[in-house]
Amino acid sequence: METDGARTDRLGLLLDQFDKARESAQVRLTGLSDDEYLWEPVADCWSIRRRGEAVTPRAFGPGEWVLDLGAPDIPASEYAEVARQAAEGMSVERIAEDWSVSVQRVEQVLAHTGEPEPDAVPVTTIAWRLGHLHYEFAGNWEWTFGERRQDPKQMVDFSPSAAVTLDRFWSVIDRWRTDVGALTEAQLDTVGLSQYPYGSHGEDPFVAVLWGANLEFVHHMAEIALLRDLWRVGGLTPAARPGAR
Repeated sequence: METDGARTDRLGLLLDQFDKARESAQVRLTGLSDDEYLWEPVADCWSIRRRGEAVTPRAFGPGEWVLDLGAPDIPASEYAEVARQAAEGMSVERIAEDWSVSVQRVEQVLAHTGEPEPDAVPVTTIAWRLGHLHYEFAGNWEWTFGERRQDPKQMVDFSPSAAVTLDRFWSVIDRWRTDVGALTEAQLDTVGLSQYPYGSHGEDPFVAVLWGANLEFVHHMAEIALLRDLWRVGGLTPAARPGAR
């Protein structure tokens, strides 16, 4: 359906949302330098690092540079999602496998009452946020439209160069957008159209997967925009400039 040239069907709305977010993000990322890309505004940031210099236990990537990743856990912000999974019939064992945690941890989350304590989440660099989006969208494409074979965490050769990263990143994003744009209404409702190996994609209709991908893109790009603003006005403290890493 169209109204004055604008699509109002489900796919049309999601594509329009994604296109506008992508356009805004590309403008906001113009002129990104390597120093800003790797800038750590506070101590103990997560970023990309040379393999031998990784500071987190599960840093990953196929090449010399890896993306920081901490020990597996269920953050407080996802307690409601775990409750939803259980309410929809997912077993505690399956939930534990989905989140890469113990059955005991899932039971602890499900037994929690009241408001959860805020997570002590790490601050992440622009490099980390772009790397996170990069491997997720590369993996989403592989496990929806590709051979459904490659581990998403081994698909992106992370780079300390902002220019190289952005060139590769936009190519992945454009490939995703092209193939998503050709989907039919029936495919949007297909459960398991995506078999992405991390999360519940294989159990969700693809329209929900697509909605989630848009949300991931929008919120990480908003975070990147804020980091760019902080860099532009001089960062948080004098010690937070590149030489202080």
